[in-house]
Amino acid sequence: MSLKQRLTQGRPVVAPGIYDALTASLAAEAGFEAVYLSGAAIAYTRLGRPDIGLVSMSEVAEVIALVRDRVPTAMIVDADNGYGNALNVQRTVRAFERAGASAIQIEDQTMPKRCGHLQDKSLIGAGEMAGKIRAAVDARHSRDTLIIARTDAVAVEGFDSAIDRAALYAEAGADVLFVEAPRSRQQLAAITGALGASRPLLVNMVEGGDTPLASAEELGALGFSIVIFPGGIVRALAHTARDYYRSLRRHGTNEPFRERMFDFTALNALIGTPEMLERGRSYEDATAAPKPATDDAA
Repeated sequence: MSLKQRLTQGRPVVAPGIYDALTASLAAEAGFEAVYLSGAAIAYTRLGRPDIGLVSMSEVAEVIALVRDRVPTAMIVDADNGYGNALNVQRTVRAFERAGASAIQIEDQTMPKRCGHLQDKSLIGAGEMAGKIRAAVDARHSRDTLIIARTDAVAVEGFDSAIDRAALYAEAGADVLFVEAPRSRQQLAAITGALGASRPLLVNMVEGGDTPLASAEELGALGFSIVIFPGGIVRALAHTARDYYRSLRRHGTNEPFRERMFDFTALNALIGTPEMLERGRSYEDATAAPKPATDDAA
């Protein structure tokens, strides 16, 4: 079932954040129907830097391809502001779709962009963003590839402007609408009240961000169709990694941390090493090429 079809079923899709093939495989193993490849998470883990527009289109496309080679799970991909104008957006959509994205999210920030929960963001004009959405829709190969339009206007122009922008982006052809960083439960409810009848709505849960945290069940009851937790995995792993390195530095051994780790055998089981080795062995007898036929009459 495509993500597009799944959105017609009523229950909200919960998409945890991932940043590589390993985290994608763990999310898939946990039973999630979709994952969210976060641009911020890629910046945090590949660059060790904040989400301020440093990650390139080609870097994200590479991660998409690696994730898709590992899991078949529907993948929502953060394409920032499309990395440029409408023509850049079209190139981005084609590249991400070829690499394996199920849905591509584009926002209305200027370049360089900032994380949606950082301050001092700036926006392009609503008309220009509507043109970028039309360009994205025109560039996709399959109608099952969803175009998600995100507006960051709540923090820049106010809540009413954000609703107006989202409605305009729906008219331009966006399949899903994403009003970033609402600041209260009242604003969350107002988003679904104003826009829920026109398109499926996505909402973002960020620990320590501007939006009050709620469960997927609560947000589904409000009318949201997709609930993402984009950076949670990085915050969890960073916390654990800091504790691990401090423990190793202090004790000179992993023994005190052992109960919080996979051992060598368990990790190999998790990533499928025995199965891959067996698959390799299944091809070992097929390496000899057949001899070419000879013409006895020659």
